[in-house]
Formats: sequence, structure tokens, C-alpha cells
Amino acid sequence: MKTYYNPEDLKKFGKIGDFQKEMADKFFAYYGEVFKEGALTAREKSLIALAVAHAIQCPYCIDAYTVDTMEKGCDEAQLMEAVHVAAAIRGGASLVHATQMMNKVSDLSM
Repeated sequence: MKTYYNPEDLKKFGKIGDFQKEMADKFFAYYGEVFKEGALTAREKSLIALAVAHAIQCPYCIDAYTVDTMEKGCDEAQLMEAVHVAAAIRGGASLVHATQMMNKVSDLSM
């Protein structure tokens, strides 16, 4: 099945430096540092990345971090819970902006 996002393109991610090596090198150095063990474990960071991938709707990231979290020992329930956390935050962010609409309605009603 052909889709807009070609899963094979994920394997080409390292080639983004072909058009601008210096910036790609900086990005990959930063990316590598971010995902090193620190105050959070690599496993925790991978779950965060999976949740964010769903929030920003990046199919490449979803594929990559589904594999990564499972390789780091996460199970299906943990993956889905991370996705639900992202969904709750994304939904809440939409709803909290309703206060802006409510303020505008209030201003217009005066």
C-alpha cells in the first residue's frame, strides 16, 4: 500500500546532511546529547519521544520510537499509556484556549 509518508524514507534521515552537512552535524550532535542518560533514563526519554511524536503527528517518529521503546523494554500498555498522556495534554491545550474565546464573547456582549 502506497502512502503519503514512505516508511522507507525514515532510513534516509541521516542523509539530511547531503544538502547542508554543517547544520546536520550540529543537529545530530545535539540530538545525541539529548537522548543520553541523564536525570531521565534513555527508556523514559524514549517514551516521552513516542508521546511527542503522536502529539505532533510525525509518522516517522512514531515508527522510530515505537521500535526504540520496545527495544528498551516497554510493553504495549506502556506505549499506549504514553500516547494517552499526549492525547490528554493535546486535548487540554485545545480546551484551555476556549478561555480566549470566552473572554472575547464576554467583551462583545458588553
